[in-house]
Amino acid sequence: MNIKELLLNGQSFLELLKQFALSADDVKIKDEDVILNDHNLEHREIVKESICIEGKNKDGIINFFGTLHYNLINKLAVFEMQGFEKVSVPQPGLMAS
Repeated sequence: MNIKELLLNGQSFLELLKQFALSADDVKIKDEDVILNDHNLEHREIVKESICIEGKNKDGIINFFGTLHYNLINKLAVFEMQGFEKVSVPQPGLMAS
């Protein structure tokens, strides 16, 4: 089970996505494979990692920055958001003045 799936089990993460009009299919945890492949963390019960979660919607890209608290043994994960940034996608046919 990946981290995104674990986060989607929690109502607070689903509410965060809803607030920013994001679909779970359009959300990606940056460097998730690096986090999950760290063999030094395999047997630790609770792990904290600083992460960036990228989401895309019709208005552009939203990056959430924060701390991931997870326990792969018990299949639990919580995202503690510290901030976010919105990156607008240029509209076709519009030119900057």
